[in-house]
Amino acid sequence: MKRFEQRVVEVSVQRIDGTASSCERDVLAVEEPLEIRLDYGAGAGRTRRSITVTMRTPGCDVELAVGFLFAEGLVRRREDIERAESCGPPAGSLGIRNLVRVDLSPDVTVDEKRLARNFLTTSSCGLCGKASLDALPAASHTRLPDGFEVPASSIHDLPARLRSAQTVFDRTGGLHAAALFDAEGCLLGVREDVGRHNAVDKLIGAQFLARAVPLLNRLIFVSGRAGYELVQKALAAGIPMLAAVGAPSSLAADLARDANMTLLGFVRDGRFNVYSGAQRIQCEAGAHAPPDRVGDRRRGPPGRSRDEQHGDPPSDQLPP
Repeated sequence: MKRFEQRVVEVSVQRIDGTASSCERDVLAVEEPLEIRLDYGAGAGRTRRSITVTMRTPGCDVELAVGFLFAEGLVRRREDIERAESCGPPAGSLGIRNLVRVDLSPDVTVDEKRLARNFLTTSSCGLCGKASLDALPAASHTRLPDGFEVPASSIHDLPARLRSAQTVFDRTGGLHAAALFDAEGCLLGVREDVGRHNAVDKLIGAQFLARAVPLLNRLIFVSGRAGYELVQKALAAGIPMLAAVGAPSSLAADLARDANMTLLGFVRDGRFNVYSGAQRIQCEAGAHAPPDRVGDRRRGPPGRSRDEQHGDPPSDQLPP
């Protein structure tokens, strides 16, 4: 195994082509555990505690940790964080530091019950591994305001613009991505990870550290499916529109509808379905998408097989 950088490794493979076999080299996305430790409290009551371990692709680890804490409701303002840094000894053959420590301001009150929900977060699902149903994030009663609108033509351009920015995917074909766009479809930021929820945490964490949340004039585009957790993370950041290459889940659509969030699925090949918030989509001549634009979530866009519809496309210091 040869190390290229922290996010990818080169390995030897036996390649089978028909009946022929050959020795080749391939590039894989790195997956490593990341422990997030929280330091909180005032004076002699200061406490340090490990709150979670997530499987992630190394890189932007501080952003990931901060985005996770924000989505969980443990921090709400940039001032809540005194310091956050990637630390710990280099681990494994790649020498990666697999620990982020976040120090909260002494005046921040931490709900101990929230911290009792220690869990292992896999790279496939950030909610998997919660100790009980009570450990799930509480449903938000936030209603996002109207006003942010995006031309349908800009939505059609999102896949190509995201794909051109996926540097590690180009080499491995094995990473999800989350990207932030403005109303004109201009790419403002992108993060990649083996877990789509991690990519979203990294993206939102970067905006939180830049004091840019809430993101009321932005849309987020993800490379896979849109599950409940991704809608919940976008809602926490005040993002009024979430678009995905794949399908949303029923619970994701319900949450988006309740929050007045625009939720788009199957954004590819010049088509997409609107599952909620159609008033934010500008069609030709400035017309808005009609209610019947909302797709049948069982079928997806017309002209695609069922397998195609539900298939999934394949700095670590706190800034001042």
